[in-house]
Amino acid sequence: MSGNMNLTLKVWRQKNAADKGQFVTYKAADISPEMSFLEMLDVVNERLVKGTQDPIHFDHDCREGICGACSLYINGRPHGPKQAITTCQLHMRSFHDGEIITIEPWRATAFPVIKDLAVDRSAFERIQQAGGFISVNTGGVPDANEIPISKVISDEAFNSATCISCGACVAACKNASASLFVSAKISQLALLPQGQPERYRRAQAMVAQMDKEGFGNCTNTGACEIECPKEISLTNINRMRRDFYNAKFFKEEEIN
Repeated sequence: MSGNMNLTLKVWRQKNAADKGQFVTYKAADISPEMSFLEMLDVVNERLVKGTQDPIHFDHDCREGICGACSLYINGRPHGPKQAITTCQLHMRSFHDGEIITIEPWRATAFPVIKDLAVDRSAFERIQQAGGFISVNTGGVPDANEIPISKVISDEAFNSATCISCGACVAACKNASASLFVSAKISQLALLPQGQPERYRRAQAMVAQMDKEGFGNCTNTGACEIECPKEISLTNINRMRRDFYNAKFFKEEEIN
């Protein structure tokens, strides 16, 4: 025996955002356990194309767990059954021969389907554009030790900055909230000295844009933290809320 697997895939197929969409069943035969999940889909697509069928459309880019593009909802979980990894890091040895695997796109009003498993996540980009920047004149590149930052703060800022904007937090949340993503992007600047001048305005602007995009409210279920491939902490949401409400104690001209 080769040790390869024969699987059944139930894949969501949808022509565009206006299309109703449906699950279509495919056979994934002779799949190596050492393949990544995306490599398995590549094999299935090659066979579909050879049979003159439309391949399954899905997002992918770096395939190294860095870019956040591989946004697949696998057997009821964002990025599949393993924790702290992206779909491209998920290997077929995590499944069993003969298993039925259900594959869906991120399901959120703010993430309209482009085609099949690919969704439009440009809402995240607009949220970052709303306030995820600093405009203070920093001049030339400062010496690394010129602005002392404690290791605790720098580590926490770095941990927040590891968010890859994949949207797993939205997909995991029963309300399709983007609070974990937004709070991580706020925190990575709010924790550092360079981000202080616009700290409260940033929180207000990014939260307002999040609401405008149609994401749901956070009800602290913790599903986002559990499913986040980079293990972004819920403490970021607490920080975002504090900054958002602290802004109300400042005069408008002091935060604009």
